[in-house]
Amino acid sequence: MKALTNLTIGSTLVLAALATPLTAEAQTTMKLASATINDVQHQWQQVFAEELAERVGDAVTVEIYPASQLGTIPRMLEGVLLGTIESFITPTAFLVGTDPRFQVFGAPGLFEDGAQVGAVLHDPDYRDHIETMALDSGLRVIGAIYNSPILILSVEPTETLADFEGLRVRTFATPLQMAPMEALGASPLPLALSEVVPALQSGAIDAMLAGMPILTAFQYYDVAEYVTDLNFATVVSVNVINEAWFQSQTPEVQAAILESGRAAEQEVLQWGIDNVGRSNQVWLDNGGQILDLSDSDMAEMRAMFAQIAAEIMAADPAVEAEYQRLLGVVEAHPGG
Repeated sequence: MKALTNLTIGSTLVLAALATPLTAEAQTTMKLASATINDVQHQWQQVFAEELAERVGDAVTVEIYPASQLGTIPRMLEGVLLGTIESFITPTAFLVGTDPRFQVFGAPGLFEDGAQVGAVLHDPDYRDHIETMALDSGLRVIGAIYNSPILILSVEPTETLADFEGLRVRTFATPLQMAPMEALGASPLPLALSEVVPALQSGAIDAMLAGMPILTAFQYYDVAEYVTDLNFATVVSVNVINEAWFQSQTPEVQAAILESGRAAEQEVLQWGIDNVGRSNQVWLDNGGQILDLSDSDMAEMRAMFAQIAAEIMAADPAVEAEYQRLLGVVEAHPGG
């Protein structure tokens, strides 16, 4: 694997030429932002940077800013839209406000496993579609990756659906997470990732929806020990870049960016799948507990969430059309 060593918070990665440069000195800087660190999003950034350097040398200087160094998720997205940040990787749920169609990737019951996610995202025709689906908003997708299954971290154990009643739960800012929590009697509260630990410690929230790699990377086991493996949906992450900045680059650099993004997403797929298992073990090794709902509660939850998802999709014709398109690709790449 070409992945570079993990960065620490506050660090900046600058890659010098690893191949014959297109020009004698760097022409442009490409800042890569994310809210996370030492996870598959960070891994994609590192592999992308190496791949790009191999293709264009010092024509592009890449700087990686993990762990919300460039601001909260909304501020980083705003930066890419405005062109002050060239690149940002995030779960698709945080792009719903920019283009509601991004919510389809988080639909309950869509994927069986990480390998199926990879097969769907890397379907050639569909991958081309993903790249350009948000161009009207000024964003181009240059990376699409499997992140992790959804679970819930809680201060008190949530072993039955009844345990969700009255919980204040940090969710992604998407109806596909907020509406299901409301259906269980919980109160969803979208928060920036950087605000979650203080909110848990102060009692402002009782729980959060997330993937296990995020919980271990930020040592949430020091704040709450209980995790319930809901696995009703999958987190898909995409790396978006500012389209105007992209169009300002030379054709050679444009091609290299696209090639590097797709090479990186292929390379980190298995790393991301394996990282979920590694993260689960880290959680247990640090005194955390992983709980499961009963089979009957799981079946009830999935049926309830599927109905909610169908209603949300049907409310917007563009989202419904995108969902049906995605379902067709999923059916062509069965999981399991």
